[in-house]
Order: sequence, then structure tokens, then C-alpha cells
Amino acid sequence: MAEKKSTNPKKLVIVGLIITILVVGAAVAAVVLVKKHLKHKHKKTYKSVPPKYSQDKNKNGTNISTKKKAIEELCQNTYYDQTCINSLEKASDTTDPKILIKTGFEVAIEELYKAINQSESLQKATKDPETAQAYKTCQKLLDDSIRDLQRSIQDMSDSSDGLNLRRFVDDIQTWLTGALTYQDTCLDTLDEAKGHASDEMRQILKASRELTINGLALMNEFSKVLIPDFQASGRRLMGLKTHGLVQVAPEPAKPSGTILENVKPNVVVAKDGSGKYKTINEAVKDIPIKSNQTFVIHIKEGVYEEYVHLNSGMWSVMFLGDGPTKTKITGNKSKLGGVETFWTATVVVEGHNFIAKDIGFENTAGGRMHQAVAVRVTGDQAIFYNCQIDGHQDTLYAHNHRQFYRDCTISGTIDFIFGNARAVFQNCTFLIRKPEDTAKQCMLTAQGRTVVNETSAIVLQNCRVLPGPDYPVNDMSYKTYLGRPWKQYSRTIVMDSEIGGFIRPEGWSPWNDTSAHLDTCWYAEVNNKGPGSDLSKRVNWPGYKKISLEEAVKYTPGEYLLGDTWIAGKGIPYTSGLIKN
Repeated sequence: MAEKKSTNPKKLVIVGLIITILVVGAAVAAVVLVKKHLKHKHKKTYKSVPPKYSQDKNKNGTNISTKKKAIEELCQNTYYDQTCINSLEKASDTTDPKILIKTGFEVAIEELYKAINQSESLQKATKDPETAQAYKTCQKLLDDSIRDLQRSIQDMSDSSDGLNLRRFVDDIQTWLTGALTYQDTCLDTLDEAKGHASDEMRQILKASRELTINGLALMNEFSKVLIPDFQASGRRLMGLKTHGLVQVAPEPAKPSGTILENVKPNVVVAKDGSGKYKTINEAVKDIPIKSNQTFVIHIKEGVYEEYVHLNSGMWSVMFLGDGPTKTKITGNKSKLGGVETFWTATVVVEGHNFIAKDIGFENTAGGRMHQAVAVRVTGDQAIFYNCQIDGHQDTLYAHNHRQFYRDCTISGTIDFIFGNARAVFQNCTFLIRKPEDTAKQCMLTAQGRTVVNETSAIVLQNCRVLPGPDYPVNDMSYKTYLGRPWKQYSRTIVMDSEIGGFIRPEGWSPWNDTSAHLDTCWYAEVNNKGPGSDLSKRVNWPGYKKISLEEAVKYTPGEYLLGDTWIAGKGIPYTSGLIKN
């Protein structure tokens, strides 16, 4: 993609000001451009909050009434206008976008630090160990949220001399969605605990969530205004043959000249002692912190009973096994066993640019132990190739940021692909296992988008949804669905895939037999095959969509993940667009 350079000083100022809006609901010049979109498309459902801050004094000769008018005009187009006004009133008397950005960012971060401090006090005050641990987890998640907001502003600074607008916008949307996801995960963790802890924290996080939500909304409008070839979804149709609007992408050539060819491991792990270490955690200690050089850990054949945590500073790590059923990392933590869902994972990936190849991950807790994660993936631009991920409930926690899965086999029962990542599964196999509870129901997906402008979704492309060896296909008392709406704007699409006949004709299930989110979720199926792909008896919810191939292109990895910029060239099979069946 060619870079778009702006030589117009006014345009550069507009870009700077709009980015202030994105991060904290700040600044100004784009109000005319975005006003008509938000006015007609979004209805406010919140109650305004009284102003908290007094007006700035005019120290530098700036016309405060002009500044106030500009702020009010801009903020009336956000979801939470009073929160926007309150944050901008703390800015100094200046029109310098850099100062406005700095001030606005400080407001957002200040709110999150306040929340961390308050959660520490609540943690000390509670007598319930489970709730105390949940507050501790919240503190970590809010710190992660701060980091994503900081990445937003850093990206803007790095791009100021020549903006590749599309990639720039995509990154900022990723970090803002990520920041909000961390805050929502904090609330989810407290929901699992006893009492009213989540209600208290929801109030504490009110300002920071509103600022982030405002930013996401305005970022969406910004992409439409300043990137003219964006479609309504915010994605440009590109990378396809030019013989028509929708064309099938060519099959990828055999990968060459890439990091997965002739891989030389930095460390070898072997249970038989033939490597440098016998355990993976010993090898993890050798990983350099915040390095952009790929660090390869070859994990030889064997079953490794250990919990592995790659923290956010462990970048560019690759786990290379001897085969998805030969090398396996296994654990058995579970919610019923006394562990928060967030921490039940056998393997946790928080650092960006992670790659897993030819390896298996497992949680053996069993269906009766409820939530039991095999892998939690939080780090950005993670790739899993030819992996096997086995569990029951909540097998794969695709938690946050951009993720790509190719040629993987994933098994489970309830919500076994869940989270709020922007995740594409290409040419993967999903095996439904026999549920061990009395409900006899299985759900493949449970996507966690809480705000309409978040970029997240679960996308299944050219996959297979099949019964596992133990699934009772002839027993009609067992019911299996493609998914259910975990959160208000849950979004999942299944395209070009094979769906087994054991999937219920209605396709999708409500959340816990309620009508929650049925009008706001976004579910779609297109161009699928197999006895379970018949759409004639599918649910008739407002949130179930009938989409065209033109719309489906927007969710292919080249478009939806901008995968050509970070997946292509890694040495794995990868198709950017639609796949020819």
C-alpha cells in the first residue's frame, strides 16, 4: 500500500486534532465532517454528567468563548458529550494539537490510575479471597489498558511525517478496542466473584470507558472522511483481481524466503535431556525483553505438564513443536477448581508477534469443571499454524487484538472459541465434543464485542465444523449451535466452510435462553456447504444478517486484519481474500 503524504498544513492539523478525539474525546476541526454521520446514526441512551472542571483562565490571549464553543460543538457528536467536555476543559489555552493531545491523554490515563488506586483499596477492604484476587487481576488489566492508550499516541507520533492512513487508522482502532477490552475484562472478572464488586468497579471505570467509547465512534467517522476509498465497514476492497467487484483470490504460492524456512532454534527443550532445557519455563527465562528479532524455542516431542506465561514484554517469540499431536503442553486449571477464567489457561500469550507452529495445547479439566482455558491469546498479531488446541468449555480465549489461525484443529463443548479479539480462522477444523453436563448443549463461539465501533469479530473461513469422535450424532437430545451472543454487539461470520448436519437447523442460540442481544448482535453465514449449512430454518433475529459476497470480502484476512502487512511473508499458507471451493 502506498503511503499518503499530506503537504497541506491545515490537513495535518486536522489529523492531529482528530487523533486527540480518538484517545480521549478531545479537539476540534473535524466536527463538521463527522457531525452528520453521528447525528443520524446513533441515539444516546445515557444520562449526562454535570461538569467537574472549571473553565481555563485566558493566560495566552486565546479566546476562551471560541474554545468553549468548539469543544461543545464537537462533544455534542459523541456518545458521552459531558465526559468529553469535562476532559477538554482541562486543556491549556492553546490550539497546538500536540499540547491538546498530551493534555487529553493525561486525562484518560489519570482516570485509569484512579481506578487502579481505588481497586487496591477495595481489595484490601474485602474479606472474600475470590473477590480480592479479582481486584488484583483488575489492576493488571487496567495497567494493560493504559499501555494500549499509550501505543495509540506513540503511533501517531511515529507517523507524523508521512501517514499511511489506512494502516495508521487500523492500528489506532486496534489499540482503542484493546483498551476497552481490558476494562471490560476487569468487569467480567469481578462478575465471577461474589457480591456487588463489579457494580462498584463499573462506576469507577465510567469515565475511562466513556472516553474510549467516544474515541472509537469518532475514529470510525474519521476513517470514512479522510480515507475516501473506505467502504461503510471502514475497510477498503483491495488485493483482489480487477475483473469485477468480487473476485476469488488466487491460492497462495508455496511460502519462500520466510522466517519459518530453515528455522534455527535459539533454545531447544527436550524431556529426554537432549536439549538445553527439560522444561519450557526454563527456556522462557532466556527470552530477550522487547526484542523484534524472532526468538525460536524448539519444543521436542513429549507431553509438558506446565503452565507457560509469555508476558507483554516477550515479543516475537516462536514455539516450534514436532507436530500438533507429538508436542503437547497440558494443564488442568478450571473455574470450578477455584481459578478465575482469565487465569485458567495452560498457555498465556501477551507479547505481540507470537507464532506457534506444529504444537498442541490442552486443558484436561473436563466439562464438569466449567470454564477451563487451554490457550489465552492477548498479544497483537499472533499466528497459530498447524496447531491442536483441546479442551471442553472455553478452550480458546481469543482475548484481544489481531489474531490469525491457519490449519489448526480445535475441540471443545461450550463457548470454546470466545473473547474480543479480531480473529480469523482459515482452513481450521472445529471438533464438537460430547458435553458432560445435563444440558446436552454445545456452542462453538461466544464473541465479546460490547460497543458497536469495536473492530473485533470471530471469522471462520474455509473451515470445517464437525462432530468429534465421542459426539453422539444419532442422539437428537444433544444440541449444537454455531454460537451465541455473549455481549451486546457480539459479531461472528462463517464463510466458505463445511457445516456438519448435527448443527441445529436454527444455527444460533440465545444467551442462556434469554432474548439478550438478539437485536444488536451481528451474525452472518455466506457460501457455506454441508448438510448443516441450509439457511431456510435459521433464526429470524434482527441481529442475524444475510450478506453478499461483496460484504464477506471485508472479513477476509487481507482486508479485515490487513494480513498482507504482517501474515504474508511469515512462511505459512495464507490466502488474503475469498477462497475458491
